[in-house]
Amino acid sequence: MKRVTTEASPRAGGFAARTPEKRVKCLVWDLDDTLWDGVVLEGDRPRPFPAAVETLHTLDRRGILHAVAGRGELARASGHLAEHGLEDLFCALEVGWGEKSASIRRIAAELNIGLDTIAFADNDPAERAEVAAVLPMVRCYPAERVGELPGLAEFRPELVTGESRRRRHRYLAERDRAAAERAFPGPPAEFLASLGLTMTVRAATEDDFARAHELTLRTHQLNTTGRTLDAGRLRALCASREHEVLVADVTDRFGAHGTVGLAVLRLAGQDVVLELLLTSCRVLNRGIGTVLLGHLVRDILARGRRPVALFVPTTANRIMLVTLRFAGFEPAGPEGALAFDPRRPPPPRPGHVRIVDGRNR
Repeated sequence: MKRVTTEASPRAGGFAARTPEKRVKCLVWDLDDTLWDGVVLEGDRPRPFPAAVETLHTLDRRGILHAVAGRGELARASGHLAEHGLEDLFCALEVGWGEKSASIRRIAAELNIGLDTIAFADNDPAERAEVAAVLPMVRCYPAERVGELPGLAEFRPELVTGESRRRRHRYLAERDRAAAERAFPGPPAEFLASLGLTMTVRAATEDDFARAHELTLRTHQLNTTGRTLDAGRLRALCASREHEVLVADVTDRFGAHGTVGLAVLRLAGQDVVLELLLTSCRVLNRGIGTVLLGHLVRDILARGRRPVALFVPTTANRIMLVTLRFAGFEPAGPEGALAFDPRRPPPPRPGHVRIVDGRNR
């Protein structure tokens, strides 16, 4: 395997000390002379480096995804991964002859994550330099150091939950969904209806606090206030007689999406105030945020109370203001508060999602 000199900065492939802007969500791997010692297309039958395999499994257990941006033929590369039992560890495979930066852009789009949460490992300094020049937000690392990556701060998530340990499986199921959607002969609405989506809304328990905290840390676009809530704060809210903390789990015919929604409600006189509503970006194209909001509004109206929502603008969450306004919320009272007029008809029930209210009342 070729070895190269380490550069001075991880932007170009080295390990200079620094504080990472964001934790890594996905490590993109070159294959030949990086994951294994040899070139598959030249007829080699290389075995993966033990240190690379250990890094794959360690990061996978932490909920960090893996993808491939390699040279060669996709069928040969994926076949060699499968031969060594590694294919299912990768959520996206980009193998061909184009620029690695273009492959990484496609991977970010497919996984719906920011380029600034991607890292890239490659044995070739020219490939790392190309990525660093075109995508300076992507952190690049030389192949001979992949065994050290789990020890770096950017590869150590603040939280590792059961949900995060299953993250790869969620993405692989989503890949199957995407393939089914591409093959579906009808319009998008009919495909959504064919998924058999079920959303279960239930009271949060101690077992949910780590995942709920993770959702507040990871969700920026689909968060009405931008607030983050740790386990202690969530525990206190659940114990409060004025508050209700709800989580939403979603499944479909391909499997479980997991816990993808969080809502914090507060009883204030004749109002029920939605202090926080968020849903994972992973279910954005399933309309789950709108479905959850509509369910909460219908429930509050059925209790004879007025739904009120707090909205705090951030640099990323304008879509949630649009969602609230389309749902019938209008500015009311204190700055940032929006209210739903109880005299209006409640939002219609969704046709593509079955809702199960799992609260014990």
